[in-house]
Amino acid sequence: MITDQPFEFSADPARIDADRVHELISRHTYWAKDRPRHVMDAAIAGSRPYGVYRRTTGEQVAFARIVTDGATFAWLADVIVDPELRGQGIGKLLMEGVVADIEPLGLRRTALATADAEGLYARYGWRPLDDGYTWMVLPGSGTGPRAETSEVGA
Repeated sequence: MITDQPFEFSADPARIDADRVHELISRHTYWAKDRPRHVMDAAIAGSRPYGVYRRTTGEQVAFARIVTDGATFAWLADVIVDPELRGQGIGKLLMEGVVADIEPLGLRRTALATADAEGLYARYGWRPLDDGYTWMVLPGSGTGPRAETSEVGA
């Protein structure tokens, strides 16, 4: 392991800084700008969360999560790198770590949706779906768990 690098990947859920993740997701994404904190907490709790951290301070600078059954399918979601630190290889470090972590599961398919990062994901094996299936979506209310009944973080 190279330890002279300024950033490190971790798959340890205990290292996730939920405050920092919510700040990054709610302030710097087009897909979750209005996501309430309790919804983000529930999403992290129901996923395999990942982070990239500054080695010197431990500050979390990137986040991603995998939603999976652990056997056949996974969804990569909420990938974010601190906008002030982009272009330093942090996204690559994050994706290398995520792919290495889920590879032993032997999943049939890991999906994602992106509007602007196809090049990054293609580098790690993702490609447009071309297997003849029609992927569909069932829209929900988008409100997530209700704050007053949520047990996340309790």
